[in-house]
Amino acid sequence: MGETRELQLQVMGYEAKEENSGEPDAGHQSTVPQIRGRIWWIQMGVYSFFLLSGQTVATLLGRLYFDKGGNSKWMSTFVQLAGFPLLLPFYCISLPKNPTTDSIHMDRPPALTFALLYVSLGILLAGDCLLYSYGLSYLPVSTYSLICASQLGFNALFSFFLNAQKFTPFIVNSLVLLTISSALLVFQTDDSSDSKKISKEKYITGFLCTVLASAGYALLISLTQLAFRKIIKRNTMRAMLDLIIYQSIVATCVAVAGLFASGEWKDLKKEMEGYELGKISYLMTLIWTAAGWDVFSIGAVGLIFDVSSLFSNVISTLGLPIIPVLALVFFHDKLDGVKVIAMLLAVWGFVSYMYQHYLDDSKSKAESGNVDQVSQASTSKEVDR
Repeated sequence: MGETRELQLQVMGYEAKEENSGEPDAGHQSTVPQIRGRIWWIQMGVYSFFLLSGQTVATLLGRLYFDKGGNSKWMSTFVQLAGFPLLLPFYCISLPKNPTTDSIHMDRPPALTFALLYVSLGILLAGDCLLYSYGLSYLPVSTYSLICASQLGFNALFSFFLNAQKFTPFIVNSLVLLTISSALLVFQTDDSSDSKKISKEKYITGFLCTVLASAGYALLISLTQLAFRKIIKRNTMRAMLDLIIYQSIVATCVAVAGLFASGEWKDLKKEMEGYELGKISYLMTLIWTAAGWDVFSIGAVGLIFDVSSLFSNVISTLGLPIIPVLALVFFHDKLDGVKVIAMLLAVWGFVSYMYQHYLDDSKSKAESGNVDQVSQASTSKEVDR
């Protein structure tokens, strides 16, 4: 009887740990009520929609800025970061703190640790956005978006070292396909209207900057997942808003410093007056670009702390076919054979990873079912006694 009581205490302790952990567990999720499972999937759908819509709109508007007369790389970087005030109203509707959860996390690190975290992530974010700005200014948007697919491969690599991501044949297959997909684009001769204005040197520079930016973004979201697990230790909307807003404040300060240090601020008035679509369109392009990246941030960070950084990146890759098709319509980019092959390889890599995610989910549910059966059997034996 004493052994049974000890087993019950261990099970209760394990369940309490699962409920208060910042990391979702498939076995635990399978035991929650049906309605909670539906809410979780709806939440994932909303985050995915935010990520895909924000990414698509912001990327196309970012290219429109350069295509119609914009030239400031630091201004392009600034608008990727400066939309965080739009998120402040969400503090009012975020869920109230749970006293039980707060008491469990009394051992959270001091404020200085959080400050160092936000500053580090903010500086990395600013540098990454600057690299993306160079890539988007020198490349057709269809080529740019296809190269960005390489971030999934980088993310898997960083997740392996930082978040114990396991490599399987399907994930390796996904990495290889995405690497080949991006490598194909550096050897092509693009005849789109944009590339005719760009020298081969700038094209290569844009390619390298986009690859480095993809690696930087993969590192950033892997570190974000690690931070949620080791430092933040809270799976709440407020924790997500804190991370987005504080690191954006740091990154925006870096962008403003770069804008003035580079001297590009002196040309902004002339740039606005010479913008092909007019001054109002110039401002609206910048404003909606900032809003689009903010919507993207909500979706990306939401998926990171509810699932994983790799899953967030996979959903981002899902938007891969959307941008080149829209670029074909709005910017008349040429979707030639090399781009089509690169896109198909990237989609194949995405499907390969998603199949591995499906296998992992099925395995977790099966293991959870076995645990439930063992628990029920133990309970039945205790009742018989």
